[in-house]
Amino acid sequence: MAVSNAASPANGAGPRVTILGGGPAGVGAAYMLAKSGKATPVLLERADRVGGNSGTFLHDGVYCDFGSHRLHPASDPEILDMIRELVGDDLLTRPRHGRIRLKGSWIHFPLKPADLLMKMPKGFAVSLLRDMGTKPLRKGAPTPEQETFATILHKELGPAMCEGFYYPYMKKLWALPPEKLAVTLARRRISGSSISKIIKKVLGQLPGFKKPQTGIFYYPRRGFGMISDGLRAGAEKLGAQVHLQSAVSAIEHEGGKVRAVRWSTDAGEQRVETDHVWSTIPMNTLVRMVEPAAPAHVMKAADSINYRGMILIYITLDQDQYTEYDAHYFPELNVPISRLSEPKNYSASSEPKGQTVLCAELPCDPHEELWGLDDDALGQKLCDWLVATGLPQPKLKSSATRRLSHAYPVYDRHFEEHFAVLDDWIASIDGLLTFGRQGLFAHDNTHHALAMSAAAVECIGSDGSFDDARWGVHRKHFESHVVED
Repeated sequence: MAVSNAASPANGAGPRVTILGGGPAGVGAAYMLAKSGKATPVLLERADRVGGNSGTFLHDGVYCDFGSHRLHPASDPEILDMIRELVGDDLLTRPRHGRIRLKGSWIHFPLKPADLLMKMPKGFAVSLLRDMGTKPLRKGAPTPEQETFATILHKELGPAMCEGFYYPYMKKLWALPPEKLAVTLARRRISGSSISKIIKKVLGQLPGFKKPQTGIFYYPRRGFGMISDGLRAGAEKLGAQVHLQSAVSAIEHEGGKVRAVRWSTDAGEQRVETDHVWSTIPMNTLVRMVEPAAPAHVMKAADSINYRGMILIYITLDQDQYTEYDAHYFPELNVPISRLSEPKNYSASSEPKGQTVLCAELPCDPHEELWGLDDDALGQKLCDWLVATGLPQPKLKSSATRRLSHAYPVYDRHFEEHFAVLDDWIASIDGLLTFGRQGLFAHDNTHHALAMSAAAVECIGSDGSFDDARWGVHRKHFESHVVED
């Protein structure tokens, strides 16, 4: 076993901080911590690149992401400025130009006034307006104990929006009926998606109304992964150490405090003593790595936390462009994929000539039948699904997949009690911190993950102390994050 002092700051002063996971939250924390001067961290990432599920790879000459990713105008201005500084002129401002399939019709997404008047099925539009007007008359669950995702959304949004969009889409994403999804998920969803807010966003596009920020997004010229790559380069320039292909095997603790981290590389097992472990990996995976092991009830809670898998299907086409749209959304259950994106349209790239790539997001777990199909079979199925919705026949050249075992946290009705057990036990070990999308079981955007990183850096002192009270305030604020689609 090799012993390394890699987690010690370059100048020998300050706390030793080891960061687990090189997604946006982890690499963002490494950059911001190094820039703060409080510590010079070590980051461990098991893949051969940073970015996690927000990374980019080159596929048949096209920069492809792991699904559809955007940097939203809702980003904290300081986070946005940091990204602009790192990515530079390669951070493009792009118009939102997607479509969503509702009741068999294609409607621009984000919604436009003309679509409400001309393209939305008339019966559906009338039902939406009726539901908005009758909201005060709708009753919720008889008691708080009987509330579910379904009852809350039905009361707030009405049957048309629920049955035409939310219920099938949520069932597709999480493989659970709406009655078995958590109440907190419904509250977070409706906070940004009530009918009145949707209508307000649409009206904001008309002359005389305040223009919304929903019509644009920011996107790096060579894929969304440029953000994580820029954070890594910035962190290393400031002295942080980033170790790729380094699979963490154990987190040692003693006397209620973290002591060391062990990880494996091609060169063998490494071990480093540390004062703080900041984890952005799935929290149930983190708990299983801790030595001595967690108590039985904690391990049981770890086994009860679930994640939804996803197959990303990439098909290369012998054509410059498939459609003019950057993304298509499929809430209806008769189409298995949830979203289709065309990476060249995100970055407005004309290269390579005569060829484009489509990426389809297929929510799917390893035990399901579709997971067992090979790449060619999935590529052909994707073509069939697209044609069935009225989209053009793709000029298929080849197919490839990427399979994610931890794409979405599953918010079933009991996840909060299991989460609380894990969260409390992790907090009981001094120096052990978990945050980020995977670390806090939060289906958040990249700008939210980076805001968590900034909060963690704010809470640590150059003397190695960590302000738990201040972190608690930040944690409460994280609960107000609203996912931007």
